[in-house]
Amino acid sequence: MSATRHIVCPHCAAVNRLAANRDAGSGKCGVCKQTLFDGHPVDADTEMYARQISRSDIPVLVDVWAPWCGPCRMMAPAYAEAAKILEPGVRMVKLNSEEHQQVAAMLGVRGVPTLVLFQGGRELARRSGAMNTRQIVDWTRAHLHNVQ
Repeated sequence: MSATRHIVCPHCAAVNRLAANRDAGSGKCGVCKQTLFDGHPVDADTEMYARQISRSDIPVLVDVWAPWCGPCRMMAPAYAEAAKILEPGVRMVKLNSEEHQQVAAMLGVRGVPTLVLFQGGRELARRSGAMNTRQIVDWTRAHLHNVQ
């Protein structure tokens, strides 16, 4: 029996099992039939956030942002570009802190934008402040490289 990994669908939040040796970038959800990765961050509500963090076997990078935040709006295109580079190895999630204040409070976010990197349901790293695409990718990879 081959090893599998769990990938949470960004559209319907169904948990999909994929063979570890299968390219997740070409995978489709068994429930809604949409692609599991499309090179764009997932806009998450509270349920989608919780499911991505707790059920996904791949790392999850969460951008906690607010619509009134200038640096957040400035960083949004860089975060979207980073998704094209990091997926399917990392799930990219955007969480609006105004709409989901309880999650932002639970995370202890005091300023936006804040990036929080999770793996296996636990926080690996966090960083506040706007970054460009290269900084997001390098920061993420550096923290994942240190995991073992």
